[in-house]
Amino acid sequence: MVENLLYILPRGLAIGALISAPMGPIGMLIIQRTLSKGRWPAFFTGIGAAISDLLYCLLAGFGISFITDIIERHQFALQVFGSIVLAIFGFFLFRKNPTRSLKTAEVDNRSYWGEFISGFFLTFSNPLILFFIIGLFARFNFILPEYIILHYIWAYLTIFGGAIIWWYLVTLLVSKLRSRFNVRSLRLVNRIVASILIAMAVVGVVLAIVDHLPK
Repeated sequence: MVENLLYILPRGLAIGALISAPMGPIGMLIIQRTLSKGRWPAFFTGIGAAISDLLYCLLAGFGISFITDIIERHQFALQVFGSIVLAIFGFFLFRKNPTRSLKTAEVDNRSYWGEFISGFFLTFSNPLILFFIIGLFARFNFILPEYIILHYIWAYLTIFGGAIIWWYLVTLLVSKLRSRFNVRSLRLVNRIVASILIAMAVVGVVLAIVDHLPK
């Protein structure tokens, strides 16, 4: 049993970090929030994203064939839905006043529920990540037939731990640079990130339509 736990540990941490590492919408949002609101609101956004990723890992581990069949049948709708979510986040971020964000963070730096929820739903809006997770599970030979319940619990805890460590380090690094940004540069960061999110949403819809066209 101990050998299996040691086998799982580095692989689970690596999978958790690799799922989080690609600098997609959630990564850019966390960097933006670290700069505008501070490290801890951004970190709680990362926790929300990590829990969402963990749910997808559970789905991948316990229902691979069933889930992938659903995604393949409804890929167009899922791509469009995910793109709409990105566009909404981008629109509100583009209009956001960074001065107000800074003041809000100073007044109430203990209320991170909104950051957690937005991190969770932005990540959860991209179910296509399941294919990436399945690929990682296969690459690391992560799920073995001899596992018992304890092994599964440990496996998913290590994935969550890997994601949490990743976001902790990212927010720590970006927070070290925060003092170099003023309100004007924060507004510029907001609009750059928002524009990228909206552009990704438009590209996502276009690709979904192209893939859906008869060949």
